[in-house]
Amino acid sequence: MAAEGSNVKSVGRAFELLEYIADAGGELTLSQVATAANLPTTTIHRLLQTLVSQGYARQLANRRYALGPKLVRLGEVANRQFGQMAMPQLKSLVARLGETANLATIDGDNVVYVSQAPSPHAMRMFTEVGGRAHLHSTSVGKAILAQLRDDQVRDIITRAGMPHSTDRSLSTIDELLADLAACRERGYAIDDGEHEVGVRCFAMAVPDMPVLTAVSVSGPMSRVGEDFADQAIPVLREVVADISAAAHAS
Repeated sequence: MAAEGSNVKSVGRAFELLEYIADAGGELTLSQVATAANLPTTTIHRLLQTLVSQGYARQLANRRYALGPKLVRLGEVANRQFGQMAMPQLKSLVARLGETANLATIDGDNVVYVSQAPSPHAMRMFTEVGGRAHLHSTSVGKAILAQLRDDQVRDIITRAGMPHSTDRSLSTIDELLADLAACRERGYAIDDGEHEVGVRCFAMAVPDMPVLTAVSVSGPMSRVGEDFADQAIPVLREVVADISAAAHAS
């Protein structure tokens, strides 16, 4: 039984190491991982070498450790299953508001769309499942960033930059931090034509998720006016609570 308990503890530590590497932006030295895990270097080295041999981690030419290729397939399958799980709630959102609903998560320094229920209207937004976008210019991205500390946001933006998708995209980190402060205060994020020209989006974080996640409702400004929030936010609040409950029940 002692050996079995030790094996279970090693599995838990191995997953923690992968999370430390991911949280650091994708690369860490052996000593940095050991410091983060508060464990002896010899123990960390043994765990990392096991992960490398199985393809779940890589050792780079500079001796740093990075996430391995096998995690890509696992992530793709997990995202697909998660997206399918949330589809009933997204379809409910579309039925009630008439506009496209998206579920997105953070992936590295970007946002990735994992599920979508399209609007019945002919004119829709261009985002597709599997598509990636910068966090600072999307409503789902800002809803996700608003859950982080300002120093964490600065680290992400330093790595990812703030390219302009449209002439309305935010230009500086100070503008973004002010926008995120407003997001936290009101409880939802707005993309006012910052990612796609003529498209307005409202998004809200899904609470109590292991990975930062958000849901958005989006449509052309001709249909989605600034006052659309009065109708959309109560529905979004119900939907994100239902998705969180479904995720914890599964």
